[in-house]
Amino acid sequence: MLLAIDISNTNIKFGLYNSVTMRHHWVVSTARQRTTDEYAMVLNDLARHAGHRLTDIDDIILSSVVPPLTPVFQELAVRYCNKEAIVLDHTLDLGIKLLVDNPWEIGSDRIATTLAAHHLYGGPAIIIAFSTATTFDVISTNGDFLGGAIAPGLLISAEALSSAASRLYRVDMTPPRYALGKNTIENMQSGIIFGHVGLVQGLISRLRKEIPGVTGENQVKIIAHGGLAQLMAPIIPEIQHVNQYLPLEGLRLAYTKLRG
Repeated sequence: MLLAIDISNTNIKFGLYNSVTMRHHWVVSTARQRTTDEYAMVLNDLARHAGHRLTDIDDIILSSVVPPLTPVFQELAVRYCNKEAIVLDHTLDLGIKLLVDNPWEIGSDRIATTLAAHHLYGGPAIIIAFSTATTFDVISTNGDFLGGAIAPGLLISAEALSSAASRLYRVDMTPPRYALGKNTIENMQSGIIFGHVGLVQGLISRLRKEIPGVTGENQVKIIAHGGLAQLMAPIIPEIQHVNQYLPLEGLRLAYTKLRG
């Protein structure tokens, strides 16, 4: 079995694959202070609940945008699974071009989702990750990474607003009935959520126009993933697909390409 691990700033996703089929998946909160042993016990309990042991794992591939945790999971792979983990980065030959100024700056999660999106939906495409940041990844017809945009995430924006303004406070991340709010809560929900909708739609419109060879809006697939995708996708009609397993699928595909 293959264990795919996607380490992001908010959550760590695990996917356990039997060939091309995901048999089990789990999500835990990212905790930078946890040790190798602590994460191993968490993963061991999850695997055991699904009827497996860590020694059942044949290979491990991971992507990480949290540098302190990368060696933690590399050590976990060696000590508890007797495997050397494959760490996804820009140096691996995955059959895609990274058409940006500095390929080493690209987060490995963006490489993984580029692979998965092109394989599952084709190109050209815009991939939107609704997470700590709201990230836009643009891929060409051939599946190459063209670049993108990074904006403050929805929760970051909400936290900044409530902490900087003494008369405002935290509100539930629920779309209000109308953009025209009639009380403070609805005012804030409208500004935070519908304001983010406007940001996303504006960037989609701009990015579409800059993809080589695109002559019509319908040519570009719009794909969303991340913890807040389920909240945002229903109120952004441009989004055509929501796939929370996109990073894990990308890791599986990367493993297949590397191992042949």
